[in-house]
Amino acid sequence: MNMLSVRALKRSCMVMACAITLSGCAMTGETVTRGIGEEPILSGPPVTRNTTPVDPAFACFAEQIKRNGRRGVRMAVGEVRDLTGKYIEAEGGSVITQGGAHMVMSALGKLDNSIVLVERVASDIAERELAYMDRRQLGDGGVHEVPGEEDTVPWLPYFGGTILRSDYFIVGAITELNWNLSSSGIEGRISGFGGRSRNMTMNVAVDLRIVDTKTMEVVGTTSLQKQITGREVGADVYRFLGDYLFDLNTGQRMQEPVQLAVRTTLELAVLELAGKVTRSDPARCVAQADALVLQQINAEQPAPPRWLPRSQLAAGGGA
Repeated sequence: MNMLSVRALKRSCMVMACAITLSGCAMTGETVTRGIGEEPILSGPPVTRNTTPVDPAFACFAEQIKRNGRRGVRMAVGEVRDLTGKYIEAEGGSVITQGGAHMVMSALGKLDNSIVLVERVASDIAERELAYMDRRQLGDGGVHEVPGEEDTVPWLPYFGGTILRSDYFIVGAITELNWNLSSSGIEGRISGFGGRSRNMTMNVAVDLRIVDTKTMEVVGTTSLQKQITGREVGADVYRFLGDYLFDLNTGQRMQEPVQLAVRTTLELAVLELAGKVTRSDPARCVAQADALVLQQINAEQPAPPRWLPRSQLAAGGGA
C-alpha cells in the first residue's frame, strides 16, 4: 500500500468516525440494569401526562359552564371509527388510531364535573354483572333482606333503575387522511459531498355529531381538519478515497405525531359540540388556548441576527 492510499484510508476513517459520532448524538436516554445478571436496557424519558394544546381551553370552558351554562348534562360516546381506509401492510396495521371513541371520552373527562359522563363505549362488564345479579349469583360478602324471602340471602337484590340515562351522545368518524398535500425541498451534491432538506404536509379530518338520546334528534354537527407537517435534513458522502469507495449518510427526520393531531382535532370537535348542549360558547376559551400556543412558539424561536437591517428586525427577521 503506497503513502497516498494510507493517507486516503486515514482520511476515510476520520470521516466514518465523524458520521458515527453524529448518529450517536441523535440517541437519547441511558442504559439501566433491572436485576442481577440481566442485560442493560435503554431507558428513555419518564412517563408524563398526555397533554394537548387544547387542555387550557377545556379548563376554561369547564369553569364557564359552571358559571353561566347548563351544568350537569349527561353525555355518552358512541362509535368514533377510522373510516379513512388507509392501511400500511408493511407495518401491519392502520395508519390512523382505532381508539377515537376513547379519545372523545378522555376529552369529555377534561370538562371535569361541569357535565356528567356516562359509560356506553365499554359496558360489557356492567351488563355481565347485571346478568349475574339477575341469576342471583352476585354478592358482596354480606347478607341482605329481600321482600318475599323468609331469611336473609347472600346474593344482591336488584330492583332496577340503577343505570343513569344519558341526555346526549357523541358519535362520528375519522374520515380523511390525505398524504402529501404539498412538499418542497432542495438537494445537491458537489465532488461526492451532498446535502438535502425536505418539507412535507398532510392532513386528517374528523366528522362528529351530537344526538339527543331520547328523541334521536341530531342537535349539532361539526367537521374539522388539521394539517400535519414534517421535515427531513441530511448529508452524505459518496466518493473514492484511494482504492476505497465510501458511501456515508446521516440525517434527521421529524414529523408532527399523526395520532396526536387526530386527538387534538377530536378535542376541538368535542368542545364545539358540548357548547351546543350546555348553552355556552367555547370560542373565547379556544382563542385563549391558541394565543398560548403562539406565545410558546414565539418564545422558542431564536432571536434574529443583530446584523439584520432595522426594517427586517421590526418585521421579525423575515426577508
